[in-house]
Amino acid sequence: MRYQLYYWPGIPGRGEFVRLALEAGGAKYDDVARLPNREGGVSALMHFMEDERVKRRPFAPPYLKAGRLLIGQTANILLFLGPRLGLVPDDEASRLWAHQLQLTIADLVTEVHDTHHPIASSLYYEDQKREAKRRAKHLVSERLPKYLGYFEGVIADNARGKGFMIGNALSYVDLSMFQLLAGLQYAFPNNVAKLAKRLPRLAALQDLVAEQPRIAAYLASDRRLPFNEQGIFRHYPELDV
Repeated sequence: MRYQLYYWPGIPGRGEFVRLALEAGGAKYDDVARLPNREGGVSALMHFMEDERVKRRPFAPPYLKAGRLLIGQTANILLFLGPRLGLVPDDEASRLWAHQLQLTIADLVTEVHDTHHPIASSLYYEDQKREAKRRAKHLVSERLPKYLGYFEGVIADNARGKGFMIGNALSYVDLSMFQLLAGLQYAFPNNVAKLAKRLPRLAALQDLVAEQPRIAAYLASDRRLPFNEQGIFRHYPELDV
């Protein structure tokens, strides 16, 4: 199987959670919107969302084409890829637990996004800076400690898991947690540093994921997109106080 990943070029965004799974699983895939226009490009990305002849159209990227299947929503894509790439245990209870954790990660990703777009995504950050500052203060003081403390506990509860979140091997949830932590460190370096002493297991997991051979090779490649102020995780110093 060769997969086609459809996501906006130039930003890691939600597509990066899928890329990490594809890379860790050694999958063959095309990052379609980053290809030259004759092979893909943004026009190919828009086709599946805008062409009314396409059945079961995705609402927004990321989405994945796998043979005849067209799968949208990050957590849904990872639910599909996990067992196919060996990134989730075989038993049903573990797969449901992985999906549950991934959905919780998605909840936090949405809250992070809403710090710089608290009123509307269609407005520029500069149009809602006052509201953004208030929203960010709430996120870093209340929501981040609550979410990250919960995930720290998940690792602690998985006592025989060798530092992983589920079972005793790398899963797509570990990869997504790695990306979440990296994004938070980019967006809110001061506040995340203050929380670090309370989150030793998450810090160890981040290092563990980065050391995986395929992930280490990916992080060192030009396929890994840097964080920037166009994506979900944005660094505005005035919000990191």
